[in-house]
Amino acid sequence: MMMRTLLGGLLLAAVTVGTWLAWLSWNTGYRVDPETGATSGPYAVWQVAGCVLTLAVVAAAGGWWLNPWLVAPVMAVAFTVPWALQAASNDASGLWTVGAVSVLVGTAAGSAVVSLGAHLLRRRLTGS
Repeated sequence: MMMRTLLGGLLLAAVTVGTWLAWLSWNTGYRVDPETGATSGPYAVWQVAGCVLTLAVVAAAGGWWLNPWLVAPVMAVAFTVPWALQAASNDASGLWTVGAVSVLVGTAAGSAVVSLGAHLLRRRLTGS
């Protein structure tokens, strides 16, 4: 059981970092609309939506096979650390810390809800 938890946690962390790499690591520039002057970015809506959906699938799989009390903190830290490192390297204002806290809390809450739902569904379907 301990080996399954350790290996599962490591795999979960690797897949979570991989999700950040695949969806968000490569787009760091802001865009300015030439007509309105409005600034947006660094991510497009479709990138964030794809990232969130991927993280939801990862959290559901994690909750199905692992304890949700493991899934939520592992995913939150594994996603927030690379996000914060990139944000800190591009932000001289220091506001990246506010974003990092938001990412940490949001990832923890989302992965906790999804993994707990998957865990409870598995228990209901399998009777264990």
